[in-house]
Amino acid sequence: MKKIYCLIAILLFTISAQAQSVSILGDSYSTFEGYVTPKTNEMWYYEENGNKNDVNDVTQTWWWQVIKECGYKFCVNNSWSGSTIGYQGYDGNDYSERSFITRMDNIGCPDIIFIFGATNDSWAGEPVGEYKYDNWRKSDFYTFRPAMAYMLHHMINRYPNVAIYFILNTELRDDISISCKEICRHYNVPCIELHDIDKQNGHPSVKGMRAIADQVKAFIQK
Repeated sequence: MKKIYCLIAILLFTISAQAQSVSILGDSYSTFEGYVTPKTNEMWYYEENGNKNDVNDVTQTWWWQVIKECGYKFCVNNSWSGSTIGYQGYDGNDYSERSFITRMDNIGCPDIIFIFGATNDSWAGEPVGEYKYDNWRKSDFYTFRPAMAYMLHHMINRYPNVAIYFILNTELRDDISISCKEICRHYNVPCIELHDIDKQNGHPSVKGMRAIADQVKAFIQK
């Protein structure tokens, strides 16, 4: 009987140890001082937040709540405030250094990846471009659709057997939102379409972070 209990305990431990580590590839919505790799990435959320937002503790962030409440392990959070998926940023500037495409190989070896992006592509007025699913060139990445497609194509091959989810923000341009959902469908990447997110200064408040966490949890647990 003791051997049976030991085997059951080992089995449960093995199961609980698998598919548990989480990495985040994101923008300002997923930053928090001291919890982003590399440390040179620009932050938006701080313990003493001067951005007219009430989020001032890492435990209030959407991703911390999901990881904690689902029993996951924290792997890497490579988020950069103001970053775009494509290469074109605000005022037409080249944002390739901070883009999701540039950072997508630097998120460790997780079992689950949450990609939370497209907000700055929308806000910065990045051209949407045409749907393109192969034969990409660098010039293609200055428009949204080819950049988004290349990112998902690369990531599902770079991280085999990893659960990848794309989180779609509220209040984005219609062409950006539609493009995200269409490209996610093409690559069979689950798209978590958020709704009713409370924001302060354009970013999730404590209430908004809670709502994001709840909606992400409900989606992945259904």
